[in-house]
Amino acid sequence: MTIRKIPHPGWNLEYLMWLFMRISGLAFFLLAITGMIVALVQGARSYMGLGTLMRWTFFPNPFHVQAEVPDVDLGWRSGFWQAIEISILFFGGTHGLNGLRYVLEDYFTRPVFQFLSRSLIFILWVFLLVVAVFVVMGS
Repeated sequence: MTIRKIPHPGWNLEYLMWLFMRISGLAFFLLAITGMIVALVQGARSYMGLGTLMRWTFFPNPFHVQAEVPDVDLGWRSGFWQAIEISILFFGGTHGLNGLRYVLEDYFTRPVFQFLSRSLIFILWVFLLVVAVFVVMGS
């Protein structure tokens, strides 16, 4: 029988990731609500259906318009919407990939496999964020 080591309390990676999961989940909801409220204030309530409004809440791209909305580029392509979209993608992607790390570490008990899975997830995270920022700033 082996004795399990109890981690020392304090600021370690597991605690920070646990804290980040709670904060990022809350930030994701707050950003979505902010995006929806601002979209409604800018006139979305009279020009589009609920499905289109929800898509614009998470991905405010003027090329996703299905209804006739006047002056789309002026209101939806601003730095505010790009910051909202990048923040949503950052918090959502990081939250999801950190959840994947939790699941994989339940299956990979050897430190070598845990290190490899963490490294691959980190590389995937950086790649996805770079692509997301490129797409948001380029559209």
